[in-house]
Amino acid sequence: MSTESALPPLDPFAGIPDRRYEVKASELLKPGNAGLMRWRRQATNAPIVYVEDAYITGTLDLRAADLKYLFRFERCRFEQPPDVREANLLGLVFRKCWLPGLKARNMRSRNDVRLIRSVVQVDGDKREIEETTVQRGDDRERGMPNAAVNFTDAVIEGSMVLTRTVISHPHGKAIHADRLVLTGALLAYRMVANGEVRLPGLRTGGNVNFSGATLNNPDGFALNGNGLHIGGSLLCEVDNYGPASQRKRFSATGIMYLPSATVDSDISLREAKLTVSQHGPIAVDAWKSNDPYLDPRPALVADRMRVDGNVELSDGLQALGTLRMVNARIGGSLRLAGAEIRVERGKTVPYYDRALHLDGTEIGGDIEATSLRVPAGQLRLADVTVGGNFLAWNSMFRHPGRDVFSARRSKIAGNFQLTDATIHGTLRLQGVDVGGSINLAGTRLTEPGQRATSSYSLDVRTGRVGRDLTLRDNNGRPFVAEGGVNLDGAQVARRVDLRGSQLGSLPPFGVALDAGDVASDEFILTPSSPPTGRIVLRRAHCGTLSDNQQFWAASDGIELEDFRYDALKKGIPLADDKALDDRIEMLRNAMRGYRPGPYDQLAHMLRAAGNEEHASTVALRKQQFRYEALARGFKFFGPGVRLWSWLQRSMVGYGYRPVRALGWLLTLLVLGSLWFGLGSDDCVTDKSGRYVANGERCVVNQQDTGLQWNPVIYTADLLVPIVDFGNKSRWYMHGPDNWVAAGFTASGWILATTVAAGVSRMLRREN
Repeated sequence: MSTESALPPLDPFAGIPDRRYEVKASELLKPGNAGLMRWRRQATNAPIVYVEDAYITGTLDLRAADLKYLFRFERCRFEQPPDVREANLLGLVFRKCWLPGLKARNMRSRNDVRLIRSVVQVDGDKREIEETTVQRGDDRERGMPNAAVNFTDAVIEGSMVLTRTVISHPHGKAIHADRLVLTGALLAYRMVANGEVRLPGLRTGGNVNFSGATLNNPDGFALNGNGLHIGGSLLCEVDNYGPASQRKRFSATGIMYLPSATVDSDISLREAKLTVSQHGPIAVDAWKSNDPYLDPRPALVADRMRVDGNVELSDGLQALGTLRMVNARIGGSLRLAGAEIRVERGKTVPYYDRALHLDGTEIGGDIEATSLRVPAGQLRLADVTVGGNFLAWNSMFRHPGRDVFSARRSKIAGNFQLTDATIHGTLRLQGVDVGGSINLAGTRLTEPGQRATSSYSLDVRTGRVGRDLTLRDNNGRPFVAEGGVNLDGAQVARRVDLRGSQLGSLPPFGVALDAGDVASDEFILTPSSPPTGRIVLRRAHCGTLSDNQQFWAASDGIELEDFRYDALKKGIPLADDKALDDRIEMLRNAMRGYRPGPYDQLAHMLRAAGNEEHASTVALRKQQFRYEALARGFKFFGPGVRLWSWLQRSMVGYGYRPVRALGWLLTLLVLGSLWFGLGSDDCVTDKSGRYVANGERCVVNQQDTGLQWNPVIYTADLLVPIVDFGNKSRWYMHGPDNWVAAGFTASGWILATTVAAGVSRMLRREN
């Protein structure tokens, strides 16, 4: 049955219709079987009640009815909200209808429930409807939902379709569907909801699809899905139906609230637009606190969420407000590629300016954040576990003066790749555990956060890296760390690579690179320019060291105590004395003072490589620098220390040039022979009888008259200790000869012991 055939189709959205379209709701019911009057039967015997082009006045009351009919309303306008509470129906369809509300709590439908291209609008200023609008006060029933559409505890053995429907409740919820059960899907393509869409405890067998939908609830939850369980995917993305010019992206003004949600497949918010006012009221009273781990103005809250598939927050997603997924579990990958996230920058502690908050989350696949843009806010990933890689090349993170990226104690099974990125703030990876490599090639880190104890652009303290730590240039773009790099205590299995890097530092700390206690197979310390600040390599160790002059020319020197390296990547040839001299000079200039350890380490490395001569040269120069430092320290006695140093260096090379001692022994032998051979003694011509002359000299004992004078043998006897050639104590010497003989004896002891020490040192090395 329908209205008069002469009437044109009704436009239910044009206001109150002409009275000719009016049908009283009471006329739809009459006594009889099931109390139902069928207006129009289908051509078949299908149990469908079809009402079209009607203005239904009064209340369509099917509450608690048990009817084996599917109700379909098309181009109808309702004066009062239809009431199907506790009803058991075959199905319910509203197509191109206008409703002031819909009461459907506890209803049961054995097929789909559809509101397609319809409008559900509650006029809060003029209308107050029981169980649709809020009821307050002592004289009214408490707990009634304030919603335009109420499907609380409903069970639908099919799908719910809300395609292109507009649901508005300016002072309450648009949809109230706590614990709604759908065996099928929830399809809300291009739906517009003005007011909260409340779906906590929702259970679906299929997808929940809000693609192209617009959810508006600026001061609260745009979508409340606390504890929902979706048997398929949650899709809040672009609806591409129709021409390309008509594609429509998902938009939510208000909080997407999905804590403890379970999704059996994927969550996709590709190209979505999420907006939460950064200055408006805080939606939840518990968030009004000084707890620094809260995010009081989030765009997405998904704490403790469980997703078996991927989470797509990518491909043009725009979020104004925090994306928060704390202690979540994602079976697949988290994609943030091409997204843009921003928050209002906090001005006082706690700042509450996290753009992405993933603390404690476990991700089975990758975190893909290529070309991610964060114009303002922090990315916090503390204690996150990633089963794959972290990929974020060509990204931009901006949070100047603070930690822009914090991933303390996170574990990444694959690689951490943040290449060619632009980062304003500190990149903090303290205690991170990466199974593969950390690659920051070509990344620029500027405007680091400053703390009371340190200020670094990159902090990888106590981190563990399974392969390489790459902080080098990439395709002509250098790695830049304006505030320096902190690697203190990091363990890198293969290589620490700083080729072509540019390292700076900030006052008052002035540390460009802190690699203390770092252990790695290879250090490549070849920056493109001298680091601005101090380099710390205390107790660091590497198998192979590759360096350049720019590295050793760090503006504030290098701390090298107990820095050990087993070999130089570019060794020093035995014939290249200049290369050794250059390296010793670089060491000396870098330390800004005398330290024995670095010279001992260089000598040990050369000796292990079989370059004994150069090792001895290093040891000799070490002693030279030692005496120079002592001379500066003693001040008044400095000239004497310098003279003693010169004597040792020139005569015996501080014991590292024993051949010089042999040369000096031969020289002294010649000089002594000439002195004693060309000289004469007055005792020979003395007639007093006090002396016994024997040729050119006098003997001490009269019994030695048979002894033959030989100046060469006498000089040799003076110079060679322990061994006695039978001359030095038998010839009488006095005056200058006596002093010269004593000097030769002392010189002989010094030079002979130096030769013996050099020989024994050589024998020990051979052993």
